[in-house]
Amino acid sequence: VQLVQSGGGLVQPGGSLRLSCAASGFTITRYAMNWYRQAPGKEREWVASISSGGGSRNYADSVKGRFTISRDNARNMVYLQMNSLTPEDTAVYYCNAKRIEIRNDYWGQGTQVTVSS
Repeated sequence: VQLVQSGGGLVQPGGSLRLSCAASGFTITRYAMNWYRQAPGKEREWVASISSGGGSRNYADSVKGRFTISRDNARNMVYLQMNSLTPEDTAVYYCNAKRIEIRNDYWGQGTQVTVSS
């Protein structure tokens, strides 16, 4: 079982990045998918969630209107489109798959996003 992330990097303020998360060893169809992030010296914080069917999306206030979470169940993929990035968005971002009823909780390896001029 794996969640493999890609798409991080260095971007200037105001720029955009798209993070991808590829699941293997299980299908994400019945999983709520989430993105979290952890900035240096801070605790990990929740960023965004999308329900198993994709009909419900929720965002932290700090990213609302700038970030978009999406999923492609057929490809077993989840994405985080990040626009209008600011230095405060600099963090390691983590993909998470959660299915509460069977207590499954999987994490990606983390990917660094750095917003700097």
